[in-house]
Amino acid sequence: MSNLWDEIAAEFLHLYKRGGRLLAVAGADAERSRLAADGLAAALAAAGQTVEQAHTADGDEQRIRDEVIAPFREDPRADRVVIVSGPASLLSLTARGLWNFSVWQLAGDEQPHTAASAIVDMTDPEHPTRRFADYCALPASYDA
Repeated sequence: MSNLWDEIAAEFLHLYKRGGRLLAVAGADAERSRLAADGLAAALAAAGQTVEQAHTADGDEQRIRDEVIAPFREDPRADRVVIVSGPASLLSLTARGLWNFSVWQLAGDEQPHTAASAIVDMTDPEHPTRRFADYCALPASYDA
């Protein structure tokens, strides 16, 4: 496991110390999101957190709301992190407000998602790296 996941877990836990917390790991490749979520889940578990994972290949927002978000909110257990991995739609305009924290994973020349809390380059999955990007770092043609 890369210490990058430990660093992101520490950042997340600094911001969201306890209670029920929702975290999304999204990107253009849903399966790569699952791999990234596994690394982050392991780091959070090593930090003493109770972690649950869910994955969606298609990012169906209504199904996520019905099958993950609603049961999460109805279950009073404290101090757990639910990580949902999947495609880019997890950070759509209507879905991004569901999450306490979000990780956008990308590879190669894929564009970052500037609404994500953290951006991780998974070009080499064994050695992911953190990217820092904001609108200033995007090419002029982005979202034109």
